[in-house]
Amino acid sequence: MTDTTDLALRVRPLAWTDLGRLAELEAALFADDAWSEATWWAELAARPRRDYVVAEWVPVAEGAARAPEAPAGPDDGSAAGAPRIAGYAGVDLAGDTADVMTVAVDAAYRGRGVGDLLLGRLIARAAAHGAGALLLEVRADNAPALALYRRHGFEQVSVRRRYYQPADVDALVLRRLLPDAAPRLDPGPNHGPGHEPSLEPTETSR
Repeated sequence: MTDTTDLALRVRPLAWTDLGRLAELEAALFADDAWSEATWWAELAARPRRDYVVAEWVPVAEGAARAPEAPAGPDDGSAAGAPRIAGYAGVDLAGDTADVMTVAVDAAYRGRGVGDLLLGRLIARAAAHGAGALLLEVRADNAPALALYRRHGFEQVSVRRRYYQPADVDALVLRRLLPDAAPRLDPGPNHGPGHEPSLEPTETSR
């Protein structure tokens, strides 16, 4: 097993070279409605309205602090020392109301604050683009995802009955209001000091 002691968590924009790996993760995480690689290409082509980021474990620069309990990654074909995608997320930035398209965390990396980090980045991006609110849909039976969203200030506004098929599960529509005057987004991709993610459990949702 590759030694992953000296790792730090970084968020960066989605790149076309990530799409094959994301399609693999989709198949593992969303069995009923996984996005194909072709779908991901279409999403990438919809930028800047569609805004996607990935979180990855990367080697810590010499002299930097180690990430606590950095996990050993799954056997995903990554070369030793290569960045390992831990999760990804995206938002649609159309008009006054932005929509969360997806938040997903590799099962091997859950419970380490990856979902909190990704969702926080989406909230910041939506606010920086002038959105007044951020909406999302989540399965009613996805308790970890609901806990994640509520930690970040989302509240339920409606229910879509039997929305998720074939499981026949309701979708809860959640909303977070955004501040009127949001600070401009720091373009740096790194997760810097003072913005450490919580280590609460997180779960995949769309």
